[in-house]
Amino acid sequence: MGVTNIGMTDSAYFAGKNAILAWINSTLQLQLSKVKEAASGAVQCQLMDAVHPGMVPMHKVNFNAKSEYEMLQNYKVLQAVFNKLKIKKHIEVNMLVKGRPLHNLEFMQWMKRYCDSVSGGMMNNYNALERRDSCKGVKEVNKKATSIQTSSKASSTGIRVNTSHPSRKSDTYSANAPPKSSKPGTAQELHAYEEQIAEINLFVDSVEKESEYYYTKLRDINMLCKNPEIQDLAIVIDIRAILYPTDLRSSPTEEAQLVISENEEQLLRLSPILENSAEQTKQEPQKRKGISSADSDFLFSSTTQRQRLS
Repeated sequence: MGVTNIGMTDSAYFAGKNAILAWINSTLQLQLSKVKEAASGAVQCQLMDAVHPGMVPMHKVNFNAKSEYEMLQNYKVLQAVFNKLKIKKHIEVNMLVKGRPLHNLEFMQWMKRYCDSVSGGMMNNYNALERRDSCKGVKEVNKKATSIQTSSKASSTGIRVNTSHPSRKSDTYSANAPPKSSKPGTAQELHAYEEQIAEINLFVDSVEKESEYYYTKLRDINMLCKNPEIQDLAIVIDIRAILYPTDLRSSPTEEAQLVISENEEQLLRLSPILENSAEQTKQEPQKRKGISSADSDFLFSSTTQRQRLS
């Protein structure tokens, strides 16, 4: 299937994290707030179950996987499904289980593109709650989803009840309503709260736009570093050391500076021309001193001879 080998420049990788989260939550009836919450691999397994019913052994999927070992079991299930369907997609498990936002987002972008290509973007008949019943550690997940569904149904029912008998409600209210008591400052406090909420929403929007901007830049740098023509250059290796530090305890900048210093030392060792030029620069002043002393001796000897002749 062609979608398994889509490149990094494909439109699928331009879907934002908010769009990916909305798609996951609506398809699987979940309430994920961050993409890295899908790092356990359980979400990916259920997405494959949604587009290929019965292909995924859901009883082996653990939605409560916390450790890397438990997450690896989920990715083994996912890899087995990929092998059955002959999907040639490399899963960077080591990066995904560590909750790396960039890797998890890219993998979920690929998952969305694959699921849309198989189902045509329509998975309305899939009962996510029922399919998750056989999974491990699913009680809390389904409990949250059920409470959210109940609250949404109750709110919609309440709106219908209020709008079904408007005249009767108004008559009852006018007959039994107590005299209005105006509380001083209530309107002003409400207006102040609304202004605060508006400011917070603007701040959140600006932060999300800024994060999307920097994520786009990092993704472009990552794509550039994967170019086979320049991936072996020293500067590209240094950039990859910053993007993907091997040791999380050390600073990526320090690690990159260490790599740069090592490269400079290697260049100095491998460049005899520089060493010869340095030696020549040291020898030149000595030669000049020797020449100047010889000239002075010659002049001194010539003057003494002239004095004798005179």
